[in-house]
Amino acid sequence: MMLLPRNVAIATVLCLATFPQPGLAQMAPPTILEIDIENFVAFYDDVPDVSKRATDSNAIAPVLGRNFAPSALIGDIVAVNGQPAKGTFVYRTLTLNLRAAPTPGQAIADIVRNNVNNQVFEILKSDGAPIGSIMTVGLGVGSAPPGAPLAVTQGNNAIVGGTGAYLGARGQVGQTVQTTAARLASMVEDPANRRTYGGGKTRFALHVIPMFRPEVVATATGPAIFHADFSPVTATRPAKADEILMVRATGLGPTLPGINPGQPFSTDTLQQVNSPVAVMVNGQAAEIINSIAWPGQVDTFRMDFRLPNGTPAGTAAIQLSAAWIAGSSVNIPIQ
Repeated sequence: MMLLPRNVAIATVLCLATFPQPGLAQMAPPTILEIDIENFVAFYDDVPDVSKRATDSNAIAPVLGRNFAPSALIGDIVAVNGQPAKGTFVYRTLTLNLRAAPTPGQAIADIVRNNVNNQVFEILKSDGAPIGSIMTVGLGVGSAPPGAPLAVTQGNNAIVGGTGAYLGARGQVGQTVQTTAARLASMVEDPANRRTYGGGKTRFALHVIPMFRPEVVATATGPAIFHADFSPVTATRPAKADEILMVRATGLGPTLPGINPGQPFSTDTLQQVNSPVAVMVNGQAAEIINSIAWPGQVDTFRMDFRLPNGTPAGTAAIQLSAAWIAGSSVNIPIQ
């Protein structure tokens, strides 16, 4: 019998010990938000006289300096992960051309970057209702850092926080596809006409590490997924295709109307989950019947959904998401 080296044997045992077992919750996937931006315009601070800023109704090209020029970029969020959305992207920069072999006016450095910046993605539903914001800080242009999403082609920015559905988020962000470069404008130009004159089209990829995720509550009999009569879905009473099921979940985020953080949900007023939500069954989107707060509970929610027609017998993987943040999947028996 061939003996494995001690370090290989230990690694093998550890791998076997951590391998997912059938019926248990699987690890949640990384959250990647691909945010599409349109009408992207960079307004350069090229006017010392503040009384002249934002006064000209025409499209005005900026006077660009070699370095140290502040600017404010504004764009419209039009989609998140391919789904229609609204919102505003604000990008505040200081031109800082850093080069290992600088030309006159550039700054000598060991890295190649074009600016230092901070960014805010304020994301709304397609109907204009707010979802949450993500804030970042870092360096613009240049190569993507190690570990960034493969779609990222430039930028080195860290997610330093968020609000709403993205409260406490961390992670990283970079620019990916740029269909049209941002239009450059002077701060003399009136930004009320930004959409009239148009601008660039681009996409950012955000690797978001959320503070909380939507998860199905675990019980002694398995995942907290129930039939319409509140009896649990179990091997002795499996779910059926086209049946409406109820999920007891956590981590779906803010509600409308809202409550103070850490407080139980109202028992008098029905509170709707604010974020766009989804239930995936074996990777297929299910019809959502409702998504509400569980009265009297803290961070506990009820989601009713319909199992897709044609769901095959056996085992189905159920996965929740809120604000495009996916939780771990759980398995339930299907008749």
